[in-house]
Amino acid sequence: MNRGLAGALLALAGLANVSGSAVQACERLPNIIMIVADDLGYAELGCYGQKWIKTPHLDQLAAQGMRWTHFYAGSPVCAPSRCALLTGKHTGHATIRNNRQYRPGEEGQFPLRPDDVTLTTLLQKKGYVTAAMGKWGLGNWDTSGSPLKHGFDYFFGYNCQVHAHSHYPTYIYRNGQKLELPGNDGKTGRHYTHDLFEAEALAFVEKNKDRPFFLYLPFTLPHVAIQVPEEALEEYRGKLGDDPPYDGGKGYQPHPAPRAGYAAMVSRLDRSVGRIVARLRQLGLDKHTLVIFTSDNGPTHNVGGADSTFFQSAGKLRGLKGSLYEGGIRVPFIAWWPGVIPAGTTCSHRFYFPDVLPTLCDVVGLPPPVDIDGLSFWPTLCGRGTQKQHEFLYWEFPGYGGQQAIIAGSWKAVRQNLSKGKIRTELYHLEMDEAEQYDVATEHPDIVARLERLMQQQHRYNPDFPLPAIDTPVKK
Repeated sequence: MNRGLAGALLALAGLANVSGSAVQACERLPNIIMIVADDLGYAELGCYGQKWIKTPHLDQLAAQGMRWTHFYAGSPVCAPSRCALLTGKHTGHATIRNNRQYRPGEEGQFPLRPDDVTLTTLLQKKGYVTAAMGKWGLGNWDTSGSPLKHGFDYFFGYNCQVHAHSHYPTYIYRNGQKLELPGNDGKTGRHYTHDLFEAEALAFVEKNKDRPFFLYLPFTLPHVAIQVPEEALEEYRGKLGDDPPYDGGKGYQPHPAPRAGYAAMVSRLDRSVGRIVARLRQLGLDKHTLVIFTSDNGPTHNVGGADSTFFQSAGKLRGLKGSLYEGGIRVPFIAWWPGVIPAGTTCSHRFYFPDVLPTLCDVVGLPPPVDIDGLSFWPTLCGRGTQKQHEFLYWEFPGYGGQQAIIAGSWKAVRQNLSKGKIRTELYHLEMDEAEQYDVATEHPDIVARLERLMQQQHRYNPDFPLPAIDTPVKK
C-alpha cells in the first residue's frame, strides 16, 4: 500500500459507515494474522512491565502499532474464551462456557454447534483462504465443532486441549489425520510442537502471498507443562534467583529449572512473532496485513512449576487464570498494520474478545451477524470515525465455583460460588481500585441493583453449562 492509498484508507475510515473502508482503499483484501498465546499473563511482556522475561519482538510490535491497556479475554479459561473470540458472543449467550471433555476418556472438548457462525466461516465466504496452527479445543473431528466445519481450509496441531499439555507429544493432527512425531515420548523428543507451528505458519504465508489469507495462530506457549528446547533454556538458566527443581507435585511434567523454563517458553513465543513479521516484510506483505496478538486468559495459578507470583504475571491485578477478577481476564492486546494503525499508540478503551469478530468484519467489508454481543473497534484502530462504547461487558463462568462479572463504566460487579447456591455481589470501582481490594457494595446499593439487573438480563440458560443459582430453565 503506498502513502496515497494509506491516506485514502484513513479518510474513508472517518465516514459514518466505516464497514468496508479497508477494502475500498486497498488494492486487495487485507491479510489478517491473529496470534493467541495460551495462559500468557497481562504483565508477562516487556511492553506491559515485565522485568525478567525478554520479549523484544512483541515490544517492537507494540511500539510500531497500538497497545491496549484494558482489553479482556472472553473467559478466564481456554475453550469458552476462544468460543467468544470466534463467534462474537459473550459467555452468557455462547455455546461453550467452560472447559469440558465431550466424551469421558476421549479426546476433544464440548463442540461448537452446526449453526454457530464463526469469524472464519464469514471470511471464507468472502474469499479468504483460512488456516490455523496450534490448539483448537472447540470440538473433535467427528463432531459439529471440528475446525474443518467452521471455516478452516487447513488445520495443523492439537484438537484437544488435554493432549496439548505436552509440547513433545507422540502425534498431532493435520486436517484430522494423525501425524506421528517419531522420537517424542510426551516428556522430550526431537519435535517441539511450537516450532512446528511456526514453520507451518511461515510456509502458509509464503504459499498464499498472492491471495488474501486469514491465519489463526492459537499457539500453545506458555501453557504448562514447562518444556522448551535446551538452547532456549540456557538463556535464562541460573539468572532468575533461586530456581529449585519442580518435582511434578502440582501436575504436569517435572522440570529442573522451572522459572528459567517458563521464561524461555515466553521468549520462544516472542521469537516466532518476530519471524512471522520479518517474513511479511520480506514478501512485501507488511502493509497489506493486520497482525493481532493477545492471550486467551490470565496467567496460570502456580501449577505445573509455573511461578506467576515471582514473575508478577498479572502485574498488580487481583486473580489468575480461572478467576473473573481482573488478573484472570485482562490480557495483552497488540494490533499492528503499518500505514493504517498509528504507530506508538496506546488505547485505554475497554473492549473484549466478542468485539474481534465485528471489528474484522469492518476491516474486510462484511456485515457482522445480528445476534452477536460485540462492537467493532475499527474506528479506534485506524484513528478515524466515531467509536461506539459498550454500555457494559459481561462474563459468566460455571467453573471454579461458578462466577459472574460485569463492568459498566468504572464499576465492576463480581459474584463467586454460584454453583454452591450462594449469591453475593461484590462491587469495585476500577478507576480508584484497579486491584479490586475494596468491596464497596454496601455503600452503593443502587449501583449494585442496576448491575444485578444487567447480569440477570445477559444470562441465557444453557443446560450443558448450568449455573443453578441463577438459572431459569427454558420450558419446552
